[in-house]
Order: sequence, then C-alpha cells, then structure tokens
Amino acid sequence: MSLVGIGYDCHRLAAGRRLVIGGVEIPSDVGLVGHSDADVLAHAVTDALLGAAGLGDIGEHFPDTDERWRDADSIALLSQVVELLDARSLRPLNIDCTVIAEAPRLAPYRGAIRARLAQAVGLAPARVSVKATTAEGMGFIGRGEGVGALAVASVEEISRLSGDGSRLPGDGPRGGDG
Repeated sequence: MSLVGIGYDCHRLAAGRRLVIGGVEIPSDVGLVGHSDADVLAHAVTDALLGAAGLGDIGEHFPDTDERWRDADSIALLSQVVELLDARSLRPLNIDCTVIAEAPRLAPYRGAIRARLAQAVGLAPARVSVKATTAEGMGFIGRGEGVGALAVASVEEISRLSGDGSRLPGDGPRGGDG
C-alpha cells in the first residue's frame, strides 16, 4: 500500500542570508529568512513525507521555538524524518516538487538539487522530480520578496522479516500485518 502526502512552504528573501534550496547553496545577493537555514524546498519535502505517514508537520518535530534548530541544515532534518519513517516501517517511493521563484533561475542547479534530495531520502535520483517556475510577477513571489515550494511524496510500508524469512507479527505502521 502506498500513502501520499503534500507539503508547502514559503520564506521571505533578505540580504545577508545564504540561499539554500534543496540542500544546494545557490549564489545570490539575497537568501531565505527562517529559524533554520530556511531551505524552502527541503521543508516542503519534509512536510510531504510527514503528511504521507500521518505524522504531522515539520513544526511539530523541529519547532522554531527550540534553539537546537537555529540555523539547522534542513537536509539533515529531512534525513531525520526518513529515519522516523523507517522506525514506523515506511519508506519513500517518490517525490515530485516545484520551486516557485522569480530569481535566480534554478535550471543550472536542478541536477544537484535532485541528487541532494534523493540522497537525503534514500532514493535513486530518477525517483525525485524537481521543477521550477515563476509567479509571472504576481504576489510576494512575483515581486521577488520570497520563494515558495510544493512537494508531493509517496511512501510505502516495508516488510520486516524474521530470521526464517516470515513477516514479523505487528509489523507495519498500523501494528498489524497490513
């Protein structure tokens, strides 16, 4: 059985911050503002995976009121969520995501972003789609004030086998044989 979740995030742009999208630092005069590194794409993917697993959202697991997460590497947080899924006998199947930004153009970085996200969630890059679009000059993104990202992720239950190859009782996130 596969489960599907959706994630969305947006952050303001400001001078004096690094621009990190999908775990890749992109040269820019402005960066995203947030408690962590403000990686809008990693946050959207994290929320999509948490949603698919029925585990809430990124703010519940890594609250911005907790100083442990100040300037945190969002790819490391994403990897922690994958470990959380694994503990519940779930694994990512695929990720499809879109970044919405007027600038900079992400095409030169798309392959690196895809590879970084794939590595963080334990997927082949072919199972991770990264797209980019603009807001056509409309709204806060269109005015160059921020960046947004959407992600959809599917996860599946994984079977844990005993030493004799049979499925362990109570295996799976629902506590049954699923």
